[in-house]
Amino acid sequence: MNGLDTPTRITFVTHAATPAQKAGSFPLDEELDGPTISKLAGLDWKAPSALRTWASPEKRVHQTATALNLSPLEAYELRECDYGAWSGRSLEQIHAEDPSGLASWLSDFGSTPHGGESFRQLICRVGHWIERQKGTGHSIVVSHSSIVRAAILYALAAPEESFRRIEVAPLTLTDLRLNGPYWHLRAFGAALSSPRGEL
Repeated sequence: MNGLDTPTRITFVTHAATPAQKAGSFPLDEELDGPTISKLAGLDWKAPSALRTWASPEKRVHQTATALNLSPLEAYELRECDYGAWSGRSLEQIHAEDPSGLASWLSDFGSTPHGGESFRQLICRVGHWIERQKGTGHSIVVSHSSIVRAAILYALAAPEESFRRIEVAPLTLTDLRLNGPYWHLRAFGAALSSPRGEL
């Protein structure tokens, strides 16, 4: 059996919510708070069998992976979108200080008024990583909702405008399978504590 004949599957798990997420702010490389870690400790989830596990480099991702009894390799390509000068700030603050920049960011997927990374660039780098997984069997990835959204768009060849219309909750599972030349969305938004979390 050659590499391309090996069934390819990627199971994405989104990290637990951070204080910045709960406050509606652009993310920082922050740690999870105590109550969230306690919730993770009580989560009864068994990871599906996989050949390898990956995690984005951020602290919150590694804390989530550790709490789920996973020992991931680091995947720098699956890091959070770089929001530049907006990191750690709320939409309300940005709207008050840079309304034209925010308007550009909301309407143009190639826009980077914050000096960081555009959503178009994000989708491209996630797509490159996905392509390299073909023929490598089953991988589990602990990462960010933005990475899962980008992966779905790339896998389904959906228009980039769909990015903002996909909502990915914390601590949920999304499963992609390669069937012939095409990626298929096998599961989306399954809670880790549900039976579907054992797909």
